[in-house]
Amino acid sequence: MNRLPLHKHSRSARVIHMTEGPLLTIILLYSLPLMLSSTLQLVFNAADTIVVGQFAGKEALAAVGSVGSLNNMIISLFIGLSIGVNVLVANYSGANLNREVSDTVHTAILLSVLGGIFLALIGFFAARPLLLLMGTPEDVIELAALYTRIIFIGMPVIMLYNFSAAILRAIGDTKRPLYFLSIAGVINVILNLVFVIIFKMSVAGVALATIISQAVSAALVVHSLMTIEGAVRLNPKRLKIHRGILTRIISIGLPAGIQSMMFSLSNVVIQSSVNSFGSIVIAGNAAAANIGNFAYQAMNTFQQSVTSFAGQNLGARKPKRVLHSLYACLFWTLVFGFILGPFCYIFGHQLTSLFSTDPEVIAASMERLKIVVIPYFLCGIMDVMTGMLRGIGYSTLPMIVSLMGACVFRLIWIATVFRRHHTLFMLLLSYPVSWTLTFLVLVIIFIFLWKKVSARFTPEELARN
Repeated sequence: MNRLPLHKHSRSARVIHMTEGPLLTIILLYSLPLMLSSTLQLVFNAADTIVVGQFAGKEALAAVGSVGSLNNMIISLFIGLSIGVNVLVANYSGANLNREVSDTVHTAILLSVLGGIFLALIGFFAARPLLLLMGTPEDVIELAALYTRIIFIGMPVIMLYNFSAAILRAIGDTKRPLYFLSIAGVINVILNLVFVIIFKMSVAGVALATIISQAVSAALVVHSLMTIEGAVRLNPKRLKIHRGILTRIISIGLPAGIQSMMFSLSNVVIQSSVNSFGSIVIAGNAAAANIGNFAYQAMNTFQQSVTSFAGQNLGARKPKRVLHSLYACLFWTLVFGFILGPFCYIFGHQLTSLFSTDPEVIAASMERLKIVVIPYFLCGIMDVMTGMLRGIGYSTLPMIVSLMGACVFRLIWIATVFRRHHTLFMLLLSYPVSWTLTFLVLVIIFIFLWKKVSARFTPEELARN
C-alpha cells in the first residue's frame, strides 16, 4: 500500500493535528469552527423563518416550520453517507494511505452529485403527498409544498457541499468550511430580504435564497479541494465510483443515515401530532425548534469531532488517545449543554419575538423550550456516544439502538401516553425520556465493543499517548 507522506499542506495553520498534542484543547480548537459553521447553517433556516414570520404572515411561518422534519428525513440517508466518507478519509489519513484517500475523495464527490439528483426527483414529486400524510393543515399545505419542492431542486449543491466539507474536516481543516459558509450566509440573508420584501415571493423567495447561497458555498469548497496539495486533491477527470471504497462508505454511512432517518421519522410523527394543535402551535413549535437548534448544533459538533479524532487515532494505532478523545468530547458537550439550554429558555420570549410577536405563538414556543431545550445536554452526550462508535468502525449497532430508542419508543409513547394525555407537554416529554434511555444503552454497548477493539493492539500501543 502507498504510505508516502499524506499532505504537503499538513503544516498549514488551517489543519488540526489529531494524533498529537493535548486533546482537551485541540478538540475545542477543532470544534469551534465546526460550531460556527453549524450556527451559520442554522442562520440559513432561521433567516428563512424570521423573514417569512415578520413579512409574509403566520401561515407562511407555519409552512416553512412544518416541513423541516420531513426534509431532514428525506436527506438524512445521504448525509449519513457523508459521515462514512469522513470516517474513511480520517482513518486512511491517520495511516498515511495516499491512494485510498484519493479514491475515497473522488468516489465521494461523484456520489454526492448523483445522490443529490436522486433526492431532487424524490423530493419534488413526493412533497405534497407526504405533507398530506403528515396532516398538514389546508391553510398551510400549498405554501409548504412549494417551499419543499424548491429546496429539493437544489439538493445536488447541498449534497456536494456536505460531502466536500466532510473531506476537509477529516484531515483537520474546519476553518475553510466556516469561511465559505460565512460568505454564503451573508448572501442568504440579503436575498431573503430582497425576494420576500421587495419581490413579495413569500416562501418561494426564502427557498430560492437558501439554494443560491448553498450553491455558492458548494462552489467554494469544491474549488478548495481542487487546489489543495496532497492526496485529498480533487481532479474532475478522476471522478469514479470505486466499488471497494463505496462498499466501505455504505457500510459505515448507511447505518448512520438510517439512524438519522429514524430520528427524523420520529420527528415527522411528532410534527404530525403537533399539527393537530393548529397553525399557532405549529408556528410556535417551529420558532422554538429554530432557537433550540443553536444549542443542539453547538453540542453536535463534538459528535462530529469524536468521529474524526477516533478515526485518525485508530488509524495511527493510538487506542488510548481514541478513548481520551471520547472523554474530552463528553466534557465539552456537557459544558455547552448546561450553558446554552437554560440560556435559550431564559431569553425565550425575546428570541421567539424575532419570529413572531403573537402572544399565543410565544407561549407555544416557551413550552417546547422548557421541555426539550433545557435538557438538550442529554441529546448531546447521546450523540457523542454514537459518533464514537462510528469512529471506531461500528455503525450498525448505534442504528439499531436509535431505531428502538428514538423511533419505536416515541411511536409507542404517542400511541399510549400521548393518546391518553393529549397535551403538548406530554407529546414533547418523549424527547428527553428517549435521549436518556438511548444514551444508557449506547454506553453499555461501547464498553463491550471497546474490549474487542483493544484486543487488536499490543501492550505498547495501548500505552501510547
